[in-house]
Amino acid sequence: MRMAVMGSGSWGTAYAMVLADAGNEVLLWGRHPDLAETITTTHENPRYHPGIRLPESLRATADAAEALTDAEVVVLAVPAQSLRDNLAAWADVLPRDAILVSLMKGIEVGTTLRMSQVAAQVSGIDPGRVAVVSGPNLAREIAEQQPAATTVACSDPAIAERLADASTTAYFRPYWSTDVVGTEIGGSVKNVIALANGMAVGMDYGENAQSALITRGLAEMTRLGVALGASPLTFLGLAGIGDLVATCQSPLSRNRSFGERLGRGLSIEDATAQATQTCEGVKSCSSILALAQRTGVDLPITEQVVQVVHHGLDPREMLASFMGRALKPEADVR
Repeated sequence: MRMAVMGSGSWGTAYAMVLADAGNEVLLWGRHPDLAETITTTHENPRYHPGIRLPESLRATADAAEALTDAEVVVLAVPAQSLRDNLAAWADVLPRDAILVSLMKGIEVGTTLRMSQVAAQVSGIDPGRVAVVSGPNLAREIAEQQPAATTVACSDPAIAERLADASTTAYFRPYWSTDVVGTEIGGSVKNVIALANGMAVGMDYGENAQSALITRGLAEMTRLGVALGASPLTFLGLAGIGDLVATCQSPLSRNRSFGERLGRGLSIEDATAQATQTCEGVKSCSSILALAQRTGVDLPITEQVVQVVHHGLDPREMLASFMGRALKPEADVR
C-alpha cells in the first residue's frame, strides 16, 4: 500500500518503520528539510532515534504535497493540538479517497473532540474511513524492534483488519477493533494518569501508591469511555490497561517523566523547558475534564492533575486531596 506518514517525530518515525518493514511504500513527512534529507540519505532520524537504522525503502520529505500524492493511507502523527491547523493546510492535496489513521492521543482543547472526530470534520472524509492506532507503544522500543502489540480500531471492520495486516511485522503485532471511542479515550486519559503517577514517583511514593493510582486511573478512563458509548472490554485490552501500565511505569514515557519533574518540585515552566517532546497529557487534561463534566462523569485524578498543571496546586496537596475523598464502594460507576 502507498502510505504517507505525516509527522517525523518519535512515534511517527517508529510507525513509519513498522509500515515499511511490513512491505508498504512509505513516505515520511516532516517540517524540517534538513532532517528529511538526513532520513532519506542516511536512513536514520538522529533527532528522535539516534543510532537506529531505518529501512532502506523508507524515504522522507518536507513537501506535504509530495507525501500525500496518491497516498492510499494517510497516517497522522503530529501533536494532537496542531491537527486541525495541519489538516486545514493540507486540504488541497489530501486524497479524498484515502484512509486516515490517527496516532495521536489527546482531546482537542476548546471542542473536546477526539482526534478521529477532528480528522473527519476538517478533512470531510467519511468517519468510517478514519482509524486509530493506540496501545503500549513506547516508540524507542519499537524502533529497536523489541516485541510490541497494539490496537487498530475503525468503525468499518474491513478497514480495521486491512490496516492491522498492513502493520504486521515480526516485532509488531496489531489486534483490530471497531471500538474507536474506547481506543481513543484509553489513549488520551492514560497520559493524564501517567502525569499523576510521575508526580508520585517524583515524591518518592512507593509501589502501593503507584498501583492505586494506576488502578483508579483505569476506573476513570472506563467510566468516561462507557458513558461515551465505548465497550468496557476495550479498557481491559491493549488500548486500556496495556497502554496505561506502559505509560505510567516506563521512564521512556514523556508524560510520566514530566510528572516526575513536577513531583521533585520543578515548576511547570521548568518542567516544560526540560521536555524534549510534546507531553499530550499536559495539553489535553483540561479538555478531558471538560468532556467528563459535560458527560456527567467524575474523574477525580484528572481533576487534581488539572489543578496542578493549570492552577498551581502543589503535587503533595493533589495526593492529599485524592486520599481525603469520601469513602465509596470500589465498583461505584459514578
